[in-house]
Amino acid sequence: MTTHMTVATTTDPIDMFDDFLIRALFAGVGVALAAAPLGCFVVWRRMAYFGDATAHAAILGVALSLGFGVSIFLGALAVALAMALTVSNLSERGYGVDTILGVLAHSALAFGLVAVSFLQGVRLDLNSYLFGDILAVSKSDLVVIWSGAALVIGLMIWRWQALLTSTVNRGLAYASGINPKREQQLMTLGLAIVVAVAIKVVGALLIVAMLIIPAAAARAVARSPEAMAFGAAGIGALAAVGGLGLSYQMDTPAGPSIVCAASVLFLAFNLVARVVLKDAR
Repeated sequence: MTTHMTVATTTDPIDMFDDFLIRALFAGVGVALAAAPLGCFVVWRRMAYFGDATAHAAILGVALSLGFGVSIFLGALAVALAMALTVSNLSERGYGVDTILGVLAHSALAFGLVAVSFLQGVRLDLNSYLFGDILAVSKSDLVVIWSGAALVIGLMIWRWQALLTSTVNRGLAYASGINPKREQQLMTLGLAIVVAVAIKVVGALLIVAMLIIPAAAARAVARSPEAMAFGAAGIGALAAVGGLGLSYQMDTPAGPSIVCAASVLFLAFNLVARVVLKDAR
């Protein structure tokens, strides 16, 4: 008598990351989760232009990274952090913040674009750094993105109350033993990390959109700071999924499609806030 043995085969979960769409999906969600809580503070503190300057500086970081043959993530992070700290220090010395941001943001972007033009074989890839290339995200990129997201989320959880207090009232923060300047520097670090991990997904020109739009959409319906942060994370993740779906179905650029999806959600949530929630009151 012959005995037949059936051997069950299992699929390695890691194999699913061989699909570029799966990698893109996880990359988009990872960036959304990193940007969401930080984006709330950007909205509360009215620091949109600050984030824009930091994101533009990342292009210079990319050029320097390619020129010296180092990690693009590290180069973008270092230059973005240097830009953010420079703006913070100059603004505390009496310079007009809007003027500083205008000069440094466009100067860093221009120097970055000029530097990239001197690097052979890089000019064709410039659009991927300006507008993102989420469909080209690799497994190693995913590790960087989710590590950065975990770091930013951990930072926000650790310093949430201190950041919130210093945002609402600096005097109250000092009375509570909180140093607003230190909290500002920690937020600056978080912003630089978000810029560094998001540049591959949505590009330097669209990073601020992923910081602000989900947070602004959540603000329309949230009733507490914590609810706004969680809502922004959900809206950002939904925008990433919806934008990728739109890009796949209509053959549109993935990064801009994600921002378009976030914009539609912003309009939808504001409509709900004005019509449904207003009537409920």
